[in-house]
Amino acid sequence: TIISSGVTRLTYDQVWGALRDTDEDPADPARVIELYTGDSVPETDNGGGVDQWNREPARAKSHGAFGTATGPGTDVHHLRPTDVTVNSARGNLDFDEGGAENAEAPGNYADADSWEPRDEVKGDVARMIFYMSVRYEGDDGFADLEVNDLVGNGSAPHLGRLSVLLRWNAEDPPSAFELRRNDVIYDVYQHNRNPFIDHPEWADAIWAA
Repeated sequence: TIISSGVTRLTYDQVWGALRDTDEDPADPARVIELYTGDSVPETDNGGGVDQWNREPARAKSHGAFGTATGPGTDVHHLRPTDVTVNSARGNLDFDEGGAENAEAPGNYADADSWEPRDEVKGDVARMIFYMSVRYEGDDGFADLEVNDLVGNGSAPHLGRLSVLLRWNAEDPPSAFELRRNDVIYDVYQHNRNPFIDHPEWADAIWAA
């Protein structure tokens, strides 16, 4: 109820501007940090071209068919800048460990049904997925976006693997970058927070066996 009340909803076009702010390179405000590569790239070099950055939904939009609709499709808490071709390689895969290393984004791995992000953002990814699971409960015209302990969820409104995400949350606590991002989204854009960044321990309180 807290994170769903008084929320400002952005359009998909407005997300571009928000990400330039939320994911600003601490060393250069004219650049953003890509989620999977960790590269710093010009903030204006966005779009759909090779080597540009795009708006990557950590919680793949096909899992629940919310697309780019204002609401879950434009919620900046789970949208991050990513390299266009790396974004395409991740596709709508669930999250798990293992597979072949991505040549363009070393430290990231993929197999037929899952994607493993680099160690430095594993916790970020987990906390974005937990937020979406709690924020969108199926009472606002969109699907109930649940987290589960499976991979290969396809177009079902589920995303896994929960047990791995819980471990990533514990192993990679919120960084200064992630904490600032949460503050900017709250103060400037949506006026709600990701509670799992403020309180990572709440994930285990809710989902751990």
